[in-house]
Amino acid sequence: MDEIEVAVGGPVTVREMQPEDEAGVGRLFGACEDYFVAATGAPALPADVQSLYYALPEGADFEQKRLLVVCRGADDVVGLVDVVDRHPDVGSCSVGVFLVAPELRRQGVGAGVARRLIEEVAGRGMRTVLATCPGDWEPGVAFLRILGFEIGGPEAAAATTVGNRTRHPGESGLRTARLKVVADR
Repeated sequence: MDEIEVAVGGPVTVREMQPEDEAGVGRLFGACEDYFVAATGAPALPADVQSLYYALPEGADFEQKRLLVVCRGADDVVGLVDVVDRHPDVGSCSVGVFLVAPELRRQGVGAGVARRLIEEVAGRGMRTVLATCPGDWEPGVAFLRILGFEIGGPEAAAATTVGNRTRHPGESGLRTARLKVVADR
């Protein structure tokens, strides 16, 4: 993916994550403790950044995995998007994690980035975006609703994977959200 710029809520750049971004992603994980506690029952651990590279749902290949960072300035990581292209089928993509630094929430940054990435997905022929969110984490559920996702009810923790990643033992009550993407004409 080429870098994209989004000016909503302040200029940010979205690009593929590089190994040198790991420290910034680790700081982002620490700042987003509210998400991790809601999702897994515990704060993020340092190893969670490394596990991003390897977490894949059953049936997906590593070539489908994309880790995108949202940066303010050259290398100030303020967001992360973890996505698997063409999963669970060739017309879909699955988003496992979509994080925005707490100080930038509710300023349009996340929605602006998400809308721009949805345009990219449509331009590459995918027609469905799937996402997961902790069922009782209202900021995430509200974010998905703002973007137009249809949100399902909380799920039991039966599956070993959720969205595009391996399920953490503390995860339960997750909601799966689906967005039908309309291609530009």
